[in-house]
Amino acid sequence: MLRKVLCAFACCAVLSPVFALSGTKASDAVKQKIVVEPVEGLSDDFMKGVDISMVDQIEKSGGKFYNARGEEEDIFQILKDNGVNYVRIRLWNNPTYESDQYDKDGKLVAKKGEKMGGGDNTIETDLRIAKRIKAAGLKFMLDFHYSDFWADPGKQYMPQDWKNLSAKELENEVEKFTRETINRFVKEGAAPDSVQIGNELNSGFMWPIGQLWSNDPSVQIGGMKQFTKLLDRASKGVRSAQGGKDIKIIVHLANGGDQGLYKWIFDDVKKAKIDYDIIGLSFYTYWHGSMDDLKANLEMISKRYGKQMAVVETAYAFTEDDGDSQGNVFQVYSDENHGYVPSVQGQATAIRDIIATVASVKGGCGVFYWEADSILAKGAELSATEGNTWENQAMFAFDGKALPSLAVWNLVSGKGEVQNAWGGEAKNGSNFVPYATADKIEVTIKPGETPVLPKTVKLIFSNDSEKVVDVKWDSYDWKNAKVGKIKVTGSVAGYDYKPEATVDVSNRVNLIADPSFESGKLGAWKLNGPGAACFLENNKGNAHTGKWTYKYWLGSGFKSVLSQTLTGIENGTYELSVWSMGGGGENNIRLFAADYDGTAKQVTSKIVNTGWNQWKQYKIKVPVTNGTATIGIYLDTAPDCWGNFDDIEFIKVD
Repeated sequence: MLRKVLCAFACCAVLSPVFALSGTKASDAVKQKIVVEPVEGLSDDFMKGVDISMVDQIEKSGGKFYNARGEEEDIFQILKDNGVNYVRIRLWNNPTYESDQYDKDGKLVAKKGEKMGGGDNTIETDLRIAKRIKAAGLKFMLDFHYSDFWADPGKQYMPQDWKNLSAKELENEVEKFTRETINRFVKEGAAPDSVQIGNELNSGFMWPIGQLWSNDPSVQIGGMKQFTKLLDRASKGVRSAQGGKDIKIIVHLANGGDQGLYKWIFDDVKKAKIDYDIIGLSFYTYWHGSMDDLKANLEMISKRYGKQMAVVETAYAFTEDDGDSQGNVFQVYSDENHGYVPSVQGQATAIRDIIATVASVKGGCGVFYWEADSILAKGAELSATEGNTWENQAMFAFDGKALPSLAVWNLVSGKGEVQNAWGGEAKNGSNFVPYATADKIEVTIKPGETPVLPKTVKLIFSNDSEKVVDVKWDSYDWKNAKVGKIKVTGSVAGYDYKPEATVDVSNRVNLIADPSFESGKLGAWKLNGPGAACFLENNKGNAHTGKWTYKYWLGSGFKSVLSQTLTGIENGTYELSVWSMGGGGENNIRLFAADYDGTAKQVTSKIVNTGWNQWKQYKIKVPVTNGTATIGIYLDTAPDCWGNFDDIEFIKVD
């Protein structure tokens, strides 16, 4: 990430990162040729897992899966042939609506008692899936959510059938439910090999009795003491079940790179002497940090708690394409030093690197890919009232064809090379070389100035990973450079690839400090409004250039002003501009300039957003007569409005 602030009347070198490649087109995904480096010393019993909790509902909705030969085949056999040895399935208590559901226009979309969707992971559904897992010779992880629907750090709702229980009654019910559920699976020949007692427990579970914290002082929560009591009884439920002593018990948190979180919870879990075997982590690079963050946390866990560790949820996109026009949650991961292209190769490399990171730490025992099966099938969405926001992170194409990246589970062990029926392939290899620059380097200077070019560049290598390397730029006679754009070539030690920078020699100089928000901090920008609604977002997919934008969203309406004041500037006419995109529906958005002539006058331009990635530039002329100007963006939004702003310029034109 570029950290640079511009000042008026200084040498104005502006690095303007722009994503160089857009990754794989969904229509070409199965045709890709990928290379995966084996993970040295990977044990045969390392858990190479996938979560395919949606599979029963997908197939009932007409979804089909195809192997590399182009033949329709049972998904469990396809997974096994590609090196998967473990399958994880979530379990909900009673996934039905407690009341009628309406959309924003008041239309009834689901009735009380109807299934919520998302896989309909009742005991009966999971038994069907578990029997197929066992029949395929794979191991089985059962993930108790102890909720009727999705449980994660932001929501851990009490099952509707348990809402009126006291704390003591709930403890008894949790142990009984856990034990009886496992016994049911054992009785039907589908005993779980491991069990998660809760899912992403950052904030506890079974709110409010098992809730760890709350921003609402009116809510009476159980806190850590009650949380550990419930966790202990869940563990006892596993151990008292048939074969329970041989089942691996997993306690699972999200934010896999956050050492403070894991110390806070697992120190108390240790004090409570809870019986468990594995610490489970969710680690999505675009949400949870770098591989270095993951490794540091794993090493801390290993030394502090002496437990085995598995990343039980991860994923990465094979394309940025949206298959169902519902939008997707994926964000391109690209930090200061590393990143991955959203491609079939990038997906395989990201999985391979997470496996290598987990396996490199004492006690690291497995990696699970979340919803590898998430293909498009009408009627098999994440809920009955919303679409699929995950199809571009499946390990199958939108139409169910196995992607070359699915072979990564074999390839990390140095076997299982694939050539598929559509011309794609997956094989082992190493010694990857750069083929592109991850961020275009564009520098603006005044005539006679010497540009400050970066000493390092981030390159994209042939395994679609990104890495920062040192660069030496060719010399140029900048004192005599004419107005215009000049290409400069650099050299990188050890590689033939030569990165390029574009130097724009111009009399038009942008006076805005951090105009593209690439510092990741407000800095010279002043926000008057709710920080929860107006913030800087690190997401290449939502940026006009670079990675960062000024983002707004809130479930309720709000008003805010983001502004920056420039002083000591030359009088004259300036052009103020901004790029904007968003969902639309706001009451009022305006680009404005004030304080430019010693009066209360303002010049403004109304901004109208019309959709995701429909970027439009808005401009206004500002007649500065007193050497100062305040520029900014005014927002007056309705509930659930969202948008992004980028690349703000304030340039003297006369």
